[in-house]
Formats: sequence, structure tokens, C-alpha cells
Amino acid sequence: MRAHPLGRSSTEVTELSFGAAAIGNLFAEVSDQDAAEAVAAAWDGGIRSFDTAPHYGLGLSERRLGAALRDRPRAEYTLSTKVGRLLVPDPGATGRDDQGFMVPATQRRVWDFSADGVRRSLEQSLVRLGLDRVDTVFIHDPDDHADQALAEAYPALEQLRTEGVVGAIGVGMNQNALPARFVRETDLDVVLLAGRCSLLDGSSLDELLPEAARRGVSVVVGGVFNSGLLADPRPDATYDYLPAPEQTLARALRLQQLCERHGVPLRAAAARYPLRQPAVAGVLLGLRDAAQVEDALAQYRREIPAALWAELAEEGVR
Repeated sequence: MRAHPLGRSSTEVTELSFGAAAIGNLFAEVSDQDAAEAVAAAWDGGIRSFDTAPHYGLGLSERRLGAALRDRPRAEYTLSTKVGRLLVPDPGATGRDDQGFMVPATQRRVWDFSADGVRRSLEQSLVRLGLDRVDTVFIHDPDDHADQALAEAYPALEQLRTEGVVGAIGVGMNQNALPARFVRETDLDVVLLAGRCSLLDGSSLDELLPEAARRGVSVVVGGVFNSGLLADPRPDATYDYLPAPEQTLARALRLQQLCERHGVPLRAAAARYPLRQPAVAGVLLGLRDAAQVEDALAQYRREIPAALWAELAEEGVR
């Protein structure tokens, strides 16, 4: 599987990255075994980039991902985590698991985009991961904390990059405006963008992606299915985590029709679409078990006819 550098850094990501939110029990319970098997299937399929965050399952995602990668050669994969939400003890609760970790019910998240919070968050993540380093660190969802994130969190990450503690730094969000500001005002390597570079939402093509391309900043795209609608368009599907509006569902069904006429599943076109953009280094897919991983790899390898892309463009896909 091809890999691409993040900005001007030496850190690379494979064109498919394993998003570990799902193995942190996002939306549904996942067993330790399912999580381990999902990571193993990704490795066997050539995926060498893995993304997690303290936010996902109150540290459960980091712990499971670290355990699943522990016996893999460290130089052969890249791992990213995030800062901005610290996990702190929940007052009055003292439960711990058999390894001494506080169990999820005894922790809570607090926003913290201070320089000290960034370093503390990263230190905690390394403990949960069981690693001595991560390759990329993202400032996670600073939507309502833009000034502090720019004035404190970003310089702290820039210093960690200078010290060689991390290889690449970035920001991860599901909007365009603030990441574009980071691209203009800082020297970050990568933007992790969720939901705004999809068959149903090409808004990142207005400013963010062109600006990133001009400045040599890479973009990794998540949320390519817009929380489910583009994976399986049906009346109860969600779009950006809410029930899909009728008009949006109708558009997704129309795109599905076009894809099927060319023998291509809609989810395959949705997953491959961002890779057509010059600034995009990779696509991040949230995967919860081995079956999902194997399907994702099959869709990534599927040949998509140029005629389909042309027809999608005629339908207004940018």
C-alpha cells in the first residue's frame, strides 16, 4: 500500500489509516478480541498508520491499540494521538482494573489546550499506549478554544517537534474555517479533516484544500461516509451523526444508482474520492472488527472506472 509524507516531515501515512475510535466502543461495544483481530487484519492488509485519542472510550481505544501493536516492529508503523481533552479522576470514584488503570467509569474529560495540558495529555497517552513515542499529535476539536489552541497548544507541539519527541503535528476537526486558519497562521504538517471532503460535502475544496496544497500541508480525510449515509443509504441512516434529511438521502441514493451502474459499491467510491485531491495524503476509516477491515481493503483495491468519476462530476460531485 502506498504511503505519503505528512507535509515536510519525515512521518508518512499509508493511503488507508486505521481509525481506532470504534475499538474504543464508539456507538457499540467491541470486545478486546475483536479489537485485536481488527488491528491484526489491518496489518496483514498493509495498513501501517493508526490513529487514536484519549477521547475515544476514555482511553480504552489507546490501551487496546497499544496492546494490539505491542509486538509489531515499531519502525514499521506510524501512530497518531490527540491533545485537548485531558482524562482526570472523577471525584469520589476510585475503581481500577487488574492492570492498575482507572476504569472508564472513574474518569471524566476536561478541555485543556494549555501548554502544560498538551504535555500532560501526551504523557498519559504514552502510558496507555505502552509506547515511548508517537509519530503525530493532533490538536483535537479546538472549535470553541481557537485562541488558546493557537497561542498555547500549537507552540507546545511545535516545541515537541523541534525536540524530536514527535515527528509531525496537526489539527483535527470537522469544519473548514478554523483548520484553514491554522494552515495560514502556523507551520503544522497535517490537517485531519472529518466529513468535509466527501461525495456529499465538497466544501473543503473552496479554501482549505487549495490552501493546504499551496503551503505544503497534508490532509488526512476522515468521515468519508458522513457518519453512515454513504456506506449504506437507507431511511434510518445518519448524516453527520443526525437522521439524514430526506433530500440528502435522495441524493445519496442517486449516487448509489450511478455507482452500481458501473459495478462499484457506493462505499468504495466514497472511500476513494478524497484521494483524488492533491493535498490529501490518506483516508482514515473507523474500523471495529476484522470483517470491516477486510471490506475496507477490498474497496480500496477496487478499480473505479474514469467514466464513473465523470458521471459523478456531472451530478455535481466536485
